[in-house]
Amino acid sequence: MKTLSRKPKVMVLVALFTFTCSLFTSAVEPADYEVVPLPQSLSRMDGTPFILDSKVQILTPASLQREAEFLQQYIRDVTAIQLPITRKRIKNQRYIELKQAAVCVNKEGYHMSVKQKGVTITGDDAAGVFYGIQTLRKALSDSKILSPAEIADYPRFSWRGMHLDCSRHFFSVDFVKKYIDLLALHNMNTFHWHLTDDQGWRIEIKKYPELTTIGSQRSGTVLGTNADLDDGIPHGGFYTQQEARDIVKYAAERHITVVPEIDMPGHMLAALACYPELGCTGGPYEVGHYWGVYTDVLCVANPKVYDFVEGVLTEIMDIFPSEVIHIGGDEAPTDKWDACPKCSLLPQKQSYFTKKVFDFITAHHRRVLGWDEILDGAPADAMIMSWQGMQPGAKAAKQGHDVVMSPTSHVYFDYQQSEEPEHEPSRCGGFIPVEKVYSLEPAPDSIPAAARKHILGGQANIWTEYLFTEGMVEYQALPRMSALAEVLWTMPEEKNYPYFVERLTRFTHLYELYHYQYAKHLWPERQLPSRWRF
Repeated sequence: MKTLSRKPKVMVLVALFTFTCSLFTSAVEPADYEVVPLPQSLSRMDGTPFILDSKVQILTPASLQREAEFLQQYIRDVTAIQLPITRKRIKNQRYIELKQAAVCVNKEGYHMSVKQKGVTITGDDAAGVFYGIQTLRKALSDSKILSPAEIADYPRFSWRGMHLDCSRHFFSVDFVKKYIDLLALHNMNTFHWHLTDDQGWRIEIKKYPELTTIGSQRSGTVLGTNADLDDGIPHGGFYTQQEARDIVKYAAERHITVVPEIDMPGHMLAALACYPELGCTGGPYEVGHYWGVYTDVLCVANPKVYDFVEGVLTEIMDIFPSEVIHIGGDEAPTDKWDACPKCSLLPQKQSYFTKKVFDFITAHHRRVLGWDEILDGAPADAMIMSWQGMQPGAKAAKQGHDVVMSPTSHVYFDYQQSEEPEHEPSRCGGFIPVEKVYSLEPAPDSIPAAARKHILGGQANIWTEYLFTEGMVEYQALPRMSALAEVLWTMPEEKNYPYFVERLTRFTHLYELYHYQYAKHLWPERQLPSRWRF
């Protein structure tokens, strides 16, 4: 009798529980897989959703332990749930499983399957698994309910990059890592680190200690946009080799390659201040206070210059395992060369310099990347970064050079985001709103198909003449970095700007979760009231 009397009660409780769950799941929207950047293929399936709770485990092989730890951290960040990581499968246990197998013909691709009993992320390589984790992380920012789905995804371009100038203004190791985290959030795989320029040398070179004792410090900084007024406040800083190695490791764990740039033969005033014998005039030189292009450059006919360059690059290649080494090559005025008795005898001064540096780097089994000024006379295997518009990149690709598109017209993120400059923190000119970034086509049909295969991708550049705080860098990057991420990841036929803005609006939840500053021009209701704008 007790059993019979209990059975109806149990059935009522089960029915009540089912009804309650139904109410819960209908009241809470399921996670949205239409994230930024948009996956290539998304198929929604019928069936019961997967519910993320504390009973779920992360199942992973040892080879993907680091990726599992990232997933564990990301889920804790967005849901406050701490999931255990395990190697062994248990019957009836629900998992988020990480696997590595050939599922996609494209490198860095992944497949994600969501079913009631579990989520499986399978990558062609560990990077693919990592990008699958990013998609799951972004989807979970809105809900712990995952409706059944199949996602097949891969990047359109192999070079998906962001640049940061740490010469004009120096930024801490912690901030550089935070910036790298931002790249990871956007499925980017290349961090172009601009380490030297006229206004400061930022990387320790043990063979040439004066580069950091002297070259990393300037005694003041021009105010405004090159006004005739200097603040007289010393500014400086540099990264030790150990700090740089730590940043390289931090990035590599997130499947990001750090490409160092040592800009030469121009933009070397900070180095000339340390070693004046390397210039055409012998100096004296001072680390730059002003912005723009200085006429003092390396004396390309001086053999000591190549001893110096090779000594610097030897240590750079030891610190940075990147296959690609950026040698700058931009904005090198010929004034001092034309007046120099030795340099004036060289017919093609910059090409002569580039070829010697190219030969040294390639002899060490690395590849040379330079700004598009090196194109004329550049060796066949030199990579070109097209910044003076799209045309130099198109020309380089037609000549067989691998190209990274980085035109000022679309991806110079130090440019302003509003046509009302009085409300913008940067004093830099130009106007590049989010929509302009989103309109970029790195490999347009106007370039012949045979040449388009040489376009590796693109990146945005953040020059910091007018960005002197970490928040300003973040503000200039966001949300434009999100637009670029979709340009470089998603196929062009899937791009739709209004739909992107809709998804971006949800995505800003992650900006705020991780305390990134961002421009709010797309969301006027989030901006400061006009009465607070002076």
